[in-house]
Amino acid sequence: MELTELLGSEVKLVLKELLNISPAEVQLQKTKPEFEGDWTLVVFPYVKLAKKSPEETGNLIGEKLLNSSDLVRSFNVIKGFLNLEIEHASWIQELNRINAIKNFGCATSPSGKTFMVEYASPNTNKPLHLGHLRNIFLGFSVSQILKANGHEVLKTQIINDRGIHICKSMVAWKRFGNGENPQSSNTKGDHLVGKYYVRFDQEYKKEIAEIVASGKSEDDAKNEAPIFVEAQAMLQKWEAGDDEVVKLWKTMNEWVYAGFDKTYKKMGVDFDSVYYESDTYILGKQVVEEGLNAGHFYQKDDGSIWTDLTKYKMDDKLLLRADGTSVYITQDIGTAIERTKNHPELSSLIYTVGNEQNHHFKVLFSILDKLGYDWASECYHLSYGMVDLPSGRMKSREGTVVDADDIMDSIVADAKSSTQERGHIKGMSDQQKNELFDQIGLGALKYYLLKVDPKKNMLFNPEESIDLNGNTGPFVQYCYARTRSILAKSEMNTDVKISDDYVLNDSEMSVLKLLLQFSCVVQEAGNNYSPAIICNYIYDLARSYNSFFQFNPILKQVDEETKKFRVILTKQVGDALQLGAGLLGVVLPNRM
Repeated sequence: MELTELLGSEVKLVLKELLNISPAEVQLQKTKPEFEGDWTLVVFPYVKLAKKSPEETGNLIGEKLLNSSDLVRSFNVIKGFLNLEIEHASWIQELNRINAIKNFGCATSPSGKTFMVEYASPNTNKPLHLGHLRNIFLGFSVSQILKANGHEVLKTQIINDRGIHICKSMVAWKRFGNGENPQSSNTKGDHLVGKYYVRFDQEYKKEIAEIVASGKSEDDAKNEAPIFVEAQAMLQKWEAGDDEVVKLWKTMNEWVYAGFDKTYKKMGVDFDSVYYESDTYILGKQVVEEGLNAGHFYQKDDGSIWTDLTKYKMDDKLLLRADGTSVYITQDIGTAIERTKNHPELSSLIYTVGNEQNHHFKVLFSILDKLGYDWASECYHLSYGMVDLPSGRMKSREGTVVDADDIMDSIVADAKSSTQERGHIKGMSDQQKNELFDQIGLGALKYYLLKVDPKKNMLFNPEESIDLNGNTGPFVQYCYARTRSILAKSEMNTDVKISDDYVLNDSEMSVLKLLLQFSCVVQEAGNNYSPAIICNYIYDLARSYNSFFQFNPILKQVDEETKKFRVILTKQVGDALQLGAGLLGVVLPNRM
């Protein structure tokens, strides 16, 4: 049983004895840094039963714990908060406990819940870009964190493989491609198709300018531009199943999928299932028509179908256009229902999508609730802010997007350069060096994009991300490599127990207390769907250990008991860093 669970049990015994109550849970939380103590009990729920003030109630419970518990060393009360300091021996016992188990910090038994996490969900008209990197790393990391909390997780994506944007690339390729393909041009398929999406926009603007010059309005010009009219006609042919159009659509999509797969492999992410919009938009149309017949929706005189969302304090929402074609929400309705049919065990659907779609998902979840699906309340939009560069925002149509492959290659090159300058890789083979450069570069990138609260916008600075100092991936990696070097030099069997009588100095206590918060941090990150909580924790742990390392000899000039404690502490810090980084998808190398 963990230290917090033991303390919680003893608090319950005290509450039973003093107030004759048996709460299912007690509110224990980490004591805030500005106060003395390790764990804090919120006493407000017990004030009425005690018939005392919050301060008096806190002192009553604190005195009883101090006299009856072997865990509590001292206490203080700040208003309605009882701050408890834990005995040194209890911290040593907890270190011995975690040293005897594997995967400290992770749930020891299944939760019985299953989550489906959607992330990536790219369009097949362009390659993945910087914004996708934050999306994919966030979704993948949240999946890993949920697994660590004992949940079953299904990782999925939906490929946006239909619509006018796909047809734009197809039209531009037909006009200007001259039969070019990934093999003939030695180009990744997603990059090739993306090139023609940009080309379409360039030609479209030229045609608009020519039409405006002839005297027409810009709005008319946008609708009458021949290349746009051709794209619209192609979309109609695709929906009608035209053989030639469908064949080209499949060919170009396959080019893109092959390119995506290479990028995902480099990222170190994967999926358990893939859905395609070209399949699911039809399901959504069927659901809407059934909902209309059931009275959930209504039809206007022009034939379009809408839903009244007054109950949810939102405006009415269009579900099917007058011509019977679907909108984005239609597809998402069908996809959500299909997923729960395929996986009836699902407890929650989590959508990793940018915050510009906040309203869209409020609408989606409200419609699902209106249709009578009780699981709608468990759907969650993992909303995240945009990623900008010092040069400003990115635009796909104008070709100013920063390509995901280019970013990864660039940051790995930076990692190679900085690592070679430090000169700590002598004796490594070329393969080992390249693996190390990948680990440092991609670790830096993932950590940098995940350390910011998902809800916040962020500015990505590649130079900052690779820095060996400060709150960066390489800083954590270097600390981990240091712990592994110490373990190798110690040649000590770490499967031993530390004596309860060992006296901790302040520096040792600081590292140990932070280390033993790991389980709570993993739970907090899971409850909040926030890898940033893991990032901040492993940075704090690495920083605390580095401070300890600077002033506390570990292998020399110490007695055997001190050496044993410090080596085991070093091992557990390294293990926690490795597991925490693993939840982010970051690899920690043994040597840097």
